[in-house]
Amino acid sequence: MDLPVMPPVRPMLAKTTTLEKALAMLPDVQLEPKWDGFRCLVFRDGDEVELASRNTKPLTRYFPEVVEAVLAELPERCVLDAELFVALPQPDGRRKLEFEVLQERIHPAASRITKLSQETPAELVAFDLLALGDEDLTGLPFQERRGRLEQALGHLDASTRCHLTRVTTDPEEAGDWFRRFEGAGLDGVVAKPLGSVYEQNKRTMLKIKHERTADVVLAGYREHKTSTREKPLIGSLLLGLFDSEHGLQHVGVSASFTAARRAELFEELQPLVCPIEEHPWGAWQEWAIANPDRVPGTQSRWSQGKDLSFTPVRPERVLEVKYDNMEGRRFRHTAHFKRWRPDRDPASCGYDQLEQVVGYDLGAILGG
Repeated sequence: MDLPVMPPVRPMLAKTTTLEKALAMLPDVQLEPKWDGFRCLVFRDGDEVELASRNTKPLTRYFPEVVEAVLAELPERCVLDAELFVALPQPDGRRKLEFEVLQERIHPAASRITKLSQETPAELVAFDLLALGDEDLTGLPFQERRGRLEQALGHLDASTRCHLTRVTTDPEEAGDWFRRFEGAGLDGVVAKPLGSVYEQNKRTMLKIKHERTADVVLAGYREHKTSTREKPLIGSLLLGLFDSEHGLQHVGVSASFTAARRAELFEELQPLVCPIEEHPWGAWQEWAIANPDRVPGTQSRWSQGKDLSFTPVRPERVLEVKYDNMEGRRFRHTAHFKRWRPDRDPASCGYDQLEQVVGYDLGAILGG
């Protein structure tokens, strides 16, 4: 492989802002849908294709169907900044991004990789062009790179496995995307300065994600990796919501505390510590493998080697957290602690408080 931009490449990153602030930057920025998948740098030189993650780790072997699509649908010599995703049909017929299914595609067994590439094939959506032919485009303003990207990939549509992301400079359309596209599993929108060059590993873009709050039950904690017997520290809080049929369900974790607060929390929570046998999750303690409910303390291929043990506490305290969206019945990302809610009864903290996102068809986004 001999391209003007060669791996490893660390992709440009984004810092968080609000939709109002991003729209105020118009017309100097362009807005795009924020895809919820694996960031992927694509390198193609003739018959050679390499797919690399945002951390420069190889992805090529896990996605043979995407390699085939790159060879069939993309320019013969190019370097793209893109996103891998898996979209599956829902009961109502719409297609939706499925991040957990995408995670399952990272598997050590070649036979499993082949099987999943047929059962849950991935697709690729491109949003930047770093090189084309013998040209290094990273020094050009984004507006010019986008124009070259549209020329190179303008033939792609919803029927291909590779796609070109949609863009807008219309504030009303961007706001509409932010509201509606979440129903297809997208994460929000991204604002990109039109005059910026491609700067590796720099947070020069802006991301706008959905932010919501929920009242959840404290069900346990894990100690921080730097915790010691002399100075115990909280690493993360395990969160639960009540389900009328199954009781207290694990819904995610909250973390990101200061060192001082980690020590304070450990002291605060000691009176609530209880034996696992007296805890609602006691029945899970003997489970040794990952399971559909993703209960705490169990392993998956993403957590092998990590200590997932936790200290159970009596589910008597309620806290309010910020979260962006849900993945099934759990928070998609780590939730952020806002405050304790001593006025709330833990039994009243159920799934019914969570906002129900209206479904939207991914095909309408890809075909736009």
